[in-house]
Amino acid sequence: MVEGARARGLRPFVTLHHFTVPLWFAATGGWFRTDATEKYLRSVEAIEPVPTDSVEHVGTINEPNIVAMLARRKEGEAPGLSRGLPLPDPRVTDALIDVHHTTRAKLKAAHPHLRVGWGISVQDCQPEPGAESVFATYVHPRDEVFAEAARGNHWVGVQTYTRIRVGIADGRPVEIAGDGPKTLTGWEYYPDALGGALRRIAGVVGETPIIVTENGIATDDDHQRIEYTRAALASMQEAIGDGIDVRGYLHWSLVDNYERGDYRPTFGLVAVDRSSFERTPRPSLRWLGAQHPSRHR
Repeated sequence: MVEGARARGLRPFVTLHHFTVPLWFAATGGWFRTDATEKYLRSVEAIEPVPTDSVEHVGTINEPNIVAMLARRKEGEAPGLSRGLPLPDPRVTDALIDVHHTTRAKLKAAHPHLRVGWGISVQDCQPEPGAESVFATYVHPRDEVFAEAARGNHWVGVQTYTRIRVGIADGRPVEIAGDGPKTLTGWEYYPDALGGALRRIAGVVGETPIIVTENGIATDDDHQRIEYTRAALASMQEAIGDGIDVRGYLHWSLVDNYERGDYRPTFGLVAVDRSSFERTPRPSLRWLGAQHPSRHR
């Protein structure tokens, strides 16, 4: 895959873990296993010959905060919020941070040229009036603890799609649904979320460079995809103008994908016919490719 990408003029950006684990690992405790780091490092050893000079960037775990949220839901615990997923399980949070640090050290020892980090689900979290006192109790375990773990890395990934309004009920933070238009995933249409997420995480990671490792929209209206992306890139450019160190932008996604168990939310710049598997570039692909890198990078 790496060689094929290079042959087509692409720079591979490798992610080692993207939500999937072996069945035996999940069935025997998954990230709750006391030897989770040791087991994960065995898979890292298996791929160590791959990231030669053909690969520069490697992500250890995609959206570790969502992995830790799913672990808590699997246990049947009550959600920590009024809707959506519960906040990350603290035990899995600790395990994943340990996995990240040990994997990064192992890869750097074998391949000193590698630039290793991880991509975090960072939405534009905004406190409602009166909820400022509990805001930190929501954002710190949700994503900021994972961003703190990336301090000193070559990069930290920010993956943003929408905003989350945080209110207060019975002294605890709760998510408040936006009343604006929704995307095919049910998320609020809010392209400016990217700039807000970048600013918040920049305040956590210090001098660690940021890469937008995911940003996009699930829509069946490609004109809306272009307008969303245009506004998101503008908000990113404004953040860069304010001094936020953003080194790159990766759009989610190239082709329509299997999104959390469903083919209906179409994120792709390229449409996929699920019967024939024919791929058809959408106008948004040409539009995004035409954006001058000096304006959006």
